[in-house]
Amino acid sequence: MEQREYKGYNGTLILTDAGVIIKRGMKGFLLGGGMLRGDKTIPYSRIVAVQLKRAGMVAGYIQLTLMGGSEAKAGLFQSAKDENSINFHVYGGKNEKFEEAKRLIEERIGQDGQKHSSMDELEKLANLKERGVITEDEFNQKKKQLLNL
Repeated sequence: MEQREYKGYNGTLILTDAGVIIKRGMKGFLLGGGMLRGDKTIPYSRIVAVQLKRAGMVAGYIQLTLMGGSEAKAGLFQSAKDENSINFHVYGGKNEKFEEAKRLIEERIGQDGQKHSSMDELEKLANLKERGVITEDEFNQKKKQLLNL
């Protein structure tokens, strides 16, 4: 995937092949109450969920929930200070753009989930092989199937 940018009013969400970058400028620093600083890079493997609240009469936001992290739960007002959220207005087709970002991130974290699932399954099979529950041939056959070889 080529790099894609989604500009909000308190920062920019950048999607890369490896993960998501949340880029803050001076505006993000000021609108985040002086708390949101610098850029943050998040690998797709650390993202467990994406929440989107469409903009309308009030601003919308996209929020990433990270493995082992805690997200803002108080909606729009807290999302403005959440380091894993980008806020946006309805103007300029922002709802559609951020819906696209949400879909692309979910596709990427879904792929990562499938990889982890296969590896977990392989680990379980290796354990069964070590305990003598399945044979080496059965293990290799299932391994080929899981890894699409």
